[in-house]
Amino acid sequence: MHTGAPPVRVVLAEDGVLLREGLAGLLGRFGFEVAAAVGDAEELMAAVAAHGPDLVVTDIRMPPSHTDEGLRAAAALRRERPDLAVVALSQYVELSYAGDLLDSADGRRVGYLLKDRIVDVEEFAATLRQVVAGGTVIDPKVVRQLLRRRDDPLSVLSPREQEVLALIAEGCSNGAVSARLFISEATVGKHIGNIFTKLGLPEADDVHRRVQAVLAYLRAGRPLPPAAR
Repeated sequence: MHTGAPPVRVVLAEDGVLLREGLAGLLGRFGFEVAAAVGDAEELMAAVAAHGPDLVVTDIRMPPSHTDEGLRAAAALRRERPDLAVVALSQYVELSYAGDLLDSADGRRVGYLLKDRIVDVEEFAATLRQVVAGGTVIDPKVVRQLLRRRDDPLSVLSPREQEVLALIAEGCSNGAVSARLFISEATVGKHIGNIFTKLGLPEADDVHRRVQAVLAYLRAGRPLPPAAR
């Protein structure tokens, strides 16, 4: 289905092959020109540099960690090209870099939509064109979560990351966290790295980030577990 509107060049990023191909076909039906359809954030950055699209439509959780790679890439692209229209798609509300994305370029030409709440493909296509035209479209559920984040700075962390941080506050080592949560130490390390990133704790010689993360936990009003008192 073509709308008669001028074609919009799109770079699409989605790690699921079937969904990626389905979205590419859908966009083509509605008159979008899919310049590239890629499966991870690194390929997304390269495709935007190569094709100079009008619009990026990206999933949020992509390889290698399947956390927020797509959202981080989207925020980075907007810093490089504030005029680039970007729509983030997600199965979940991921807040770690949502503020950076939505605040970029005065919030114009940006969207954040939840996949399971898109029920009309024509409306979806119209939403994409609205964003390209300068609009801002944010799912109301995302707005509610962003407002709640102001009251709880730890809401940027996933439930598992919050569990890891709570155990760190107890004084648990990585090995102890691994045993308590039945996950590998390598996975614990990845969660801790995500915690540091999401809480804005950059690596520095004179700062113990593990202690800083526990202090953030306590400032958020979380109780120090009895074992650590």
